Amino acid sequence: MDLLIIILALGLLMLIAYRGFSVILFAPLCALLAVILTEPSYALPFFSNIFMEKMVGFIKNYFPVFLLGAVFGKLVEMSGIAESIAKTIINLVGRKRAILAIVLMCAILTYSGVSLFVVAFAVYPFAANLFREANIPKRLIPGTIALGALSFTMDAMPGTPQIQNVIPTSFFKTDIYAAPILGIIGSLFVLCLGLLYLERRRKKAQIAGEGYFGFNSGGEETAVAAETVSMSAAPSTNSTSIGRQVLAFVPLILVGVANKFFTISIPKWYPEGFDFSKLGLEAFGKVDLATVTGIWSVELALVLGILTALAYDWKRVTTGFQQGINASIGGALLAAMNTGSEYGFGGVIASLPGFATVRDSISHTFTNPLINGAVTTNVLAGITGSASGGMGIALSAMGDKYIQAITQYNIPPEVMHRVVAMASGGMDSLPHNGAVITLLAVTGLTHKQAYGDIFAVTIFKTLACFFVILVYSLTGLV
Repeated sequence: MDLLIIILALGLLMLIAYRGFSVILFAPLCALLAVILTEPSYALPFFSNIFMEKMVGFIKNYFPVFLLGAVFGKLVEMSGIAESIAKTIINLVGRKRAILAIVLMCAILTYSGVSLFVVAFAVYPFAANLFREANIPKRLIPGTIALGALSFTMDAMPGTPQIQNVIPTSFFKTDIYAAPILGIIGSLFVLCLGLLYLERRRKKAQIAGEGYFGFNSGGEETAVAAETVSMSAAPSTNSTSIGRQVLAFVPLILVGVANKFFTISIPKWYPEGFDFSKLGLEAFGKVDLATVTGIWSVELALVLGILTALAYDWKRVTTGFQQGINASIGGALLAAMNTGSEYGFGGVIASLPGFATVRDSISHTFTNPLINGAVTTNVLAGITGSASGGMGIALSAMGDKYIQAITQYNIPPEVMHRVVAMASGGMDSLPHNGAVITLLAVTGLTHKQAYGDIFAVTIFKTLACFFVILVYSLTGLV
């Protein structure tokens, strides 16, 4: 019965998210339903001391990353950096390689710290124009953006400042560059399989006579009600000087370089941590540098990225600056609250008797801590429809056990970090995932038209996690 209660709560949350309702409201309601069905008198204490504590703790640690990432992404778009990068990539790979160009653009933006949600809005105009010119079916755009933005640069590439790669640092006392060799191997695995798959889909459509607007490529568009992209949004190779195109990469490169610099420097600045009691502020305790270095490094790097993005084209940024910044802040608040609410939900579920049954079942089935962590995180990310939410549930419930297990098996914590991060980005992108819903909405397509290709990328991401575990087991590479 305890297990059925958990399944009911998780299934209900998944259904509600799929229907488009906000998890900010329904995650606590589903959590409290599970508590009430277990023991009604526990409801209020569990809400105050578990749900809210977990939710607030998550927001305290990670909201600045969401906020700075959203602001940086918006400035990259408003300053013309995204447009300039698109032109550079198209000049390098050619307009005929539209799929590769869009994947590379998405990858560069997400690896530089631009929010996954922002990338969809920033890249779509260029994707639509390139796919139209190459007469590639529009339904392949979501899968292409998903490969570039929602896969390897989200959680596999060492150094990516995306939240999915930041969360494990506070649990395993690692940094975002954890297990660089395994991360690169996993990234290449996803990228190569994804590109091969999308190119195969493109060729199959070409042979069948399907173009950008469907099978009636010479007439009106049938797949979408209205096309929102104008020719003015198309990348032009003449309107931007080579110097400006090179400078457009500076903010993105600076974020990566600064991230590494701060990761090395912060522990040197505070070699003994920081103890508030020395200032007569005993109530604030002591800062454990190992748990915050990764977060602080990302935050400081994004601040520098924001300043350089402003400097790239100040006049252009100031046009609609208030509206753009307010929109990015609203997006950051929504994303942080959504994930925090799912994190609180996970904390409650992990405290119920039925979760022990699930945890013990997985533990007995998969004794290898890497496989255990991958399966647990993958399943929970899939159920919740959130990589960070599923990871949060897994680590809040089993983080201590994973640390004990990797110590017992002599596995470097960096490997566990990379495996859990990659696992979170596996089955998270099921149909009810917020990023998937946003991506389809931006492109004007439906699940029926375009989700199949997103799901294929999801499968590649999931396989990559277990491929990395196999590589580590056979070679010991980190």
